[in-house]
Amino acid sequence: MATKQDQFNELQKKNLEAAMRLAQMSIENSQRIMEIQVGAAKRLFEEGVENAKALSSTKDPKGMMELRAHYAQSTTEQMLACAREIAEITARTQAEFGKLVGEQLSTGSTDMFDAMQKMFKGMPIADQNALGAMQTAMDTTRAAFEQMTRASTEAFQAFTQQGGKGRK
Repeated sequence: MATKQDQFNELQKKNLEAAMRLAQMSIENSQRIMEIQVGAAKRLFEEGVENAKALSSTKDPKGMMELRAHYAQSTTEQMLACAREIAEITARTQAEFGKLVGEQLSTGSTDMFDAMQKMFKGMPIADQNALGAMQTAMDTTRAAFEQMTRASTEAFQAFTQQGGKGRK
């Protein structure tokens, strides 16, 4: 039979593994976002150089204005596309994060409840009301987290859908 310390060590190990998965997910998504930003900056720089060359060779004021307008439109479209792509990555990350944290809350609260039950059984006074209150608190926390995750996911979806409507 495992000791109480072994049970808590196992809980800590599970929590640490979950934290490491969340950190890895965060690092990977940060790298993706940085790659998108660097790519966009590089493209905008290259287009800026091309635009400067084109503007320096244009003598017609109307042609200059058209080039500037075209460059401004192209820059705006690229920035919006970049923002949209980052928002999509953020929404996917949030969904993955919510799923992982939800699983952790679900299994973690069950594991914690089982460990507390075993600990209380070893004590001279086993208060079932305390166990019930603890389970209720864990269930309430899990439900609140799930509701918060759903609401923020819907907000991200609304943002990305509005971004798509603005371009059409």
